[in-house]
Amino acid sequence: MLLLKRRTVLPGFRLSLGISIFTLSLLVLLPFVMLVLTVTDMGWQNFAGIITEPRTLSAVWLTLRISFYATFTNAVFGTLVAWILVRYNFWGKGVVNALVDLPFALPTAVTGVALAALYAPNGWLGKWLAPFGIKVAFTPLGIWIALVVVSLPFIVRAVQPVLEELSSEYEEAAATLGAPRLTVVRRVMLPEIMPALVMGAGMAFARATGEYGSVIFIAGNIPFKSEILPLIIAGKFELFDIQGASAVALFMLLISFAVLFSLNLWQWHLSRRAQGRY
Repeated sequence: MLLLKRRTVLPGFRLSLGISIFTLSLLVLLPFVMLVLTVTDMGWQNFAGIITEPRTLSAVWLTLRISFYATFTNAVFGTLVAWILVRYNFWGKGVVNALVDLPFALPTAVTGVALAALYAPNGWLGKWLAPFGIKVAFTPLGIWIALVVVSLPFIVRAVQPVLEELSSEYEEAAATLGAPRLTVVRRVMLPEIMPALVMGAGMAFARATGEYGSVIFIAGNIPFKSEILPLIIAGKFELFDIQGASAVALFMLLISFAVLFSLNLWQWHLSRRAQGRY
């Protein structure tokens, strides 16, 4: 029986596995190890002193808060976009589907420049918002818009395949039995797409917390107001404070890892519960 199982393995499995592990270790694991070693050399007391600076803590709180707002926004509207693309046929559907992937294709700096030109006080939209006292550029609101733009595709592309596999007959049957639309969404659709939605939200949140290029032009980099954590790291690098930048980067990595680990546990729990229903 053991010999039979070995024969079913594709040829070259061990070689492919070895190459994959070596590549991941070289490109992913090694930089993280060097980051930890750099922080270890400076001492944990100095590490704690850097990350507890008021300016750093303010940037951490702003980064996490705006990233959460952007992820929640995309969880709602990204799911709606995926629903429209799957359930309806309309003129220009291909264009809308391509626009979803546009943040992936554009360099983040281009996105930041475009948003700054659009929402600056003298921009196309900013000049119309200024008379009402609405300021977008160089405020947390501008950071939120930038993070929503760059993280939207993660939600849409995670939910869309699940909706394509989910037959519309379930929704039609629930509607035939008299269930309101909100009940159909809450009791039929959401339980099926929730694991994929959580996975997409995790990736979107991770992208938002580490976003730099699209934010730097619209944030304004104002300490204690619109300065996010990646800007702190970049500022320390410009001052050749490699250890300080490494300390802040490691702290940011630990926060992102904790959030992603929690979301993965939640996704695993939802998947197990969904399998138990069948």
